[in-house]
Amino acid sequence: MQFHPPRESIPTGSFRISGRANLILEAFLGTCVGVTLCDPQAQVGGLIHLLLPESSALNEELYPARYASTGLPLFISELCRAGAVHKRLQACVAGGALVGRLSSLDLNLDIGGRNTEKVETILKAHGIPVAQSETGGFFTCRLSLDLTNWKTEIVPLTDVLGEAETAAVSTWQEDSLARQELQPIPQLALRVIRMLNDSEYNYEEVARVIRQDQTLSAKVLNMANSSFFRGFDPVDSIDRALAVLGERNLLQLAVSAAVERFFPQNSRGYSMCKGGLYRHSVGTAQAAGELARVTGLVREDLAYTAGLLHDVGKVGLDQYLAQAPQFFYRRTQLEGESLLQAEKAKFGINHAELGGRLARAWELPASLVTAITHHHFPEEAGEHQELTHLVYWADLLMSRFRVGLELEHMDTSKTGQRLKRIGFTTGQLQKLVDLLPQEQLLLD
Repeated sequence: MQFHPPRESIPTGSFRISGRANLILEAFLGTCVGVTLCDPQAQVGGLIHLLLPESSALNEELYPARYASTGLPLFISELCRAGAVHKRLQACVAGGALVGRLSSLDLNLDIGGRNTEKVETILKAHGIPVAQSETGGFFTCRLSLDLTNWKTEIVPLTDVLGEAETAAVSTWQEDSLARQELQPIPQLALRVIRMLNDSEYNYEEVARVIRQDQTLSAKVLNMANSSFFRGFDPVDSIDRALAVLGERNLLQLAVSAAVERFFPQNSRGYSMCKGGLYRHSVGTAQAAGELARVTGLVREDLAYTAGLLHDVGKVGLDQYLAQAPQFFYRRTQLEGESLLQAEKAKFGINHAELGGRLARAWELPASLVTAITHHHFPEEAGEHQELTHLVYWADLLMSRFRVGLELEHMDTSKTGQRLKRIGFTTGQLQKLVDLLPQEQLLLD
C-alpha cells in the first residue's frame, strides 16, 4: 500500500514556508492565484494563496498576504530569511480563472487576470523564473507543493474529484422527511437561533444556555481562544468570554458551535475538503454579518445566522451527492448547468427547496426560512429582501474567492440589480470582495 504525506490547506490571504517535511501544502484556486517558490539546495520552500492584486481598502497593513502587490514580495523576503538564495528560487503559478461562464461580475472585476499579471510582473522584477504556469481559463484547480521532494503539481478539480471511486447511486426520496431519515438539528442550536431572532434577547440568558451544555461550552471556549480572536487574553469561562469578546461575538460562537455537529465532516459530497460544507457555511455567515454591519440593512446577528444556515438543505442531500461527484462536476463545471438544476435532475428537489422545508419543519423564523429558500435568487424572496440579498452576496463571494470548500457556483446574471439592492455599484465590487473575513471562525 502506498502512503501519501498528509495535506495542509493554505487559506486565502496567507502563506506557509517550510523546510523538508513529510507534508504537502495545497491551495484550491479559482479567481485567486497561488504561487510556490522553492530552493531545493537550501531545502526550503513554500506556497502563498493570493486573493486580490492590490488593496482597495485599509486592510493592506493588517493583511499584506491577501494582495499580490504586498504579499508576494513579503513571501519572497521571508523565504530568503529562512535560508533560500534569491537567485536559486523557482516559481510555479496557478489560478486566475474565470470560474464558470463569463459574467458581468467577471468583466467588472477581472480579478483573476489582474492577479496573474501582478504576480508575473513581481516575479519578473525579482528575476525569478516561472518553471510551470497554469492560469486563466474557466476551471478551478488544486496547486500543491510536496515538501518531501519540492515538486509542484497543478491538478484540475475534475481530476481531484476523480481520485475517489464512486459507488452505485442512491436516490433521495420525497418521504425522507416523513421517515425522519435526515439528521435532526440539535435542539440547543434551535433554541439559540430562536433567541437570536428576538431583537430583545437577553445575553445573560444566552450565556446561561451555553453553560448548561458542557460540550457546547467547550467548543465555544475553543473557538474563543482560536486565531480568529488573536490578541485577546486567554478565555477560560463563558462569563469571561462574554466580558472579553462582547455579546455579538459570543452569540456567533454559540450558534456556530451549536450547529457544527449537524454538518457532515467528510470530504465527499458537497465538500471538497474535510468539513468543507461547514467551513463554507461559517465563512458565509461571517461575510453576511460583515455586509450587514457595513450596509446597516439588517441586524448583524440575524445576517450571521442566515448565512450559517443557508445551505442546510445540502446536509440532507450530501450522502447521495457523495455517490456521484463526477456527475455533478460534469454537469455544473463542464456543461454549464447550475447546481440547482443538476440536483433537481438527480433528486427531484434542490438544496434550497429542501432547506426551506427543513427550516419550516424546525419552526424557524420566517426571515430565516425565506433567506434559506431564496438565497440563489434573492429577488424572488418577497419579504425579507435585504436579508436574502446579503446572504446571496456572502455566498457568492465565498464560492468565488474561497474555492475548494464546497461544490457550487452562484448565478451572476443580475449582478447590477442585486448590488443596487444592498447599496453598492459595480465600481465598488472589489471593495465588496475585500469584506471577506481574513480568518475563519472554525473549530480545530
